[in-house]
Amino acid sequence: MDGKSLARIGAIVFVAVAITATAIEMSRKEETAESWATTRPVPTPNDPLRTELFRCQALGEAGPRDPACLRAWAENRRRFLAPGSRPAGRLPDATAPSEPAPADAQPGEAR
Repeated sequence: MDGKSLARIGAIVFVAVAITATAIEMSRKEETAESWATTRPVPTPNDPLRTELFRCQALGEAGPRDPACLRAWAENRRRFLAPGSRPAGRLPDATAPSEPAPADAQPGEAR
């Protein structure tokens, strides 16, 4: 087979695959996508910080320039990063060793 025939066969195969993929895509049913806003949880009325954070999120690029948003984000960081803010039951105890060390072992000594 010469190069021209091989190129033509390759082009025909490519076009056939493209037409098949287009037909499959066009035969699919249209799925109605739910908008992100409808799946977002509704802020609870008893937490004004959460309400303020949603308001700041809706501001978009203007949020970092809004003093109320800066205060809300600082308070949110303080709440999240404060000692004892996370339930201790879900966090591993960092002070407890994973296995007890032998009584005669020196610190840093290989066992």
